Amino acid sequence: MPRPEQIHIQRHMTLEELERRIKKLEKNVRVLKRLYFIRYRLDGVSVEDAADRVGVTKNTAYIWQERWNESGYDGLIPRFAGGKPSKLTDEEKDILRQLLSERDTWTTEGVRELVSKEFGVDYTLKQIRIILKKFGMRCGKPYPHDHRRPDDAEDILKKTPGDG
Repeated sequence: MPRPEQIHIQRHMTLEELERRIKKLEKNVRVLKRLYFIRYRLDGVSVEDAADRVGVTKNTAYIWQERWNESGYDGLIPRFAGGKPSKLTDEEKDILRQLLSERDTWTTEGVRELVSKEFGVDYTLKQIRIILKKFGMRCGKPYPHDHRRPDDAEDILKKTPGDG
């Protein structure tokens, strides 16, 4: 048997207004999910059941409800701090991009060593791949090079027997 509700949800707007906002915000999935949670709560569904219906943990659901009770709709809008600032400045990134363009092939380990040597900044290999992706550079799968292969191997293969 479910326990009685200990924290009641406040009505900051009518169900009709809530439905209107849900329809308007269908593209913003994060807010939409939170609005559905609030709608379920206003319909009398328990926090645990409403959390299950929208696919979040019970703790997250209580946080959403607390924000709703404090600030209404504005409390449901995600709060992003912008993330940790980059260790490299924009100027240093431009210099790095220039250094990388001087050579055709780089390994992520090679780029990491270059960044460490040139700028005194240590990054993980994952972060190096993220930086390269932001530069528009792609990682390729390495393949072995035969040191015995002649420089004009393609030309030699193009010649057919009898061409002389």
